[in-house]
Amino acid sequence: MSITSVFGASLTATAGMQVPTWLTSHVGEGDGQIAQIVLERARALYLAKVSEGKVKNACYFAMDATRPNHLTREKSGGRFYTICEAEQIFRVASSGHGSGRKLTGVVDFSNGRQCAKNFGNAQDSNLTAGGAYLTSEIKTSFKGYYKNASGQQSPLTRSFVQFDGAGDTANARQRAIGGHPASLISGVCMLKKPGSPYANSDGYVPFGKLVNYEGGRSNGCTTWSPFDAPQILSTVKDNPTTVYIYPEARDIAAVSKTLAAGKSLNGSGTYWNASCLIAIGTPRFWSKEELEPRISQYKLDNPAPPEKATPICAANIN
Repeated sequence: MSITSVFGASLTATAGMQVPTWLTSHVGEGDGQIAQIVLERARALYLAKVSEGKVKNACYFAMDATRPNHLTREKSGGRFYTICEAEQIFRVASSGHGSGRKLTGVVDFSNGRQCAKNFGNAQDSNLTAGGAYLTSEIKTSFKGYYKNASGQQSPLTRSFVQFDGAGDTANARQRAIGGHPASLISGVCMLKKPGSPYANSDGYVPFGKLVNYEGGRSNGCTTWSPFDAPQILSTVKDNPTTVYIYPEARDIAAVSKTLAAGKSLNGSGTYWNASCLIAIGTPRFWSKEELEPRISQYKLDNPAPPEKATPICAANIN
């Protein structure tokens, strides 16, 4: 397979390199496996960046956003892969896909929880953009306090690893696309806590309920369960590596063309997870050139209401 890297390197040679025997047992379309085309592209990207001296990490990442996100109420779908060939490590984790948006009266490019139909690279679209990325810096920010299982007030800090891309993913930094734990603080009020290092000038901190949404959607970022995230983030701390996300715009176009011709994907050289394809029908890629003018016009026609001040927590919050 000849692949042209959006980072400028030719991946023709590396794409043809033989997959290690131990890794072939993980290749397939079953639960806990990685589709062959996803592995080939992720591996080719990684080997190219290693050969260029851009990556020295022993591990690389891949994501198959055509797979279902939420298999059952108890188990999120595995579709984010950590592969460390020298150590023969193959890990599968859940990951959210971009929620998209429904701009009432204009356009609907929203996604359900389980399967993604819409993909794209437009600013403020909340869509996943498939393609090649490199991990970059990690930033950790305070999100607020919540009451833990012991009834104590605990701070939530969330780390975010920035992705850098090229081609369709070139605006990843402008879109603030990266990876982070799928956790947030909801139902926020302002709690008087002057001794906290996170307190504002008036001695208040945000306080609310901790929500883990690993079975949910994202704003286009790659989100991991709070259980998986620390290991993934530690893998790339001060040690960049590659992330390959499938599908790209060209894959979506190929699948759409095959379906429009009334043909099956089997044997066509195209790939989409079978269960999600049944659920979504025909996928679509929304380019920034197509979508950003509509989003901008929608914002002009529907200005956001003035922000309301966050309420003060009740006196008996403790």
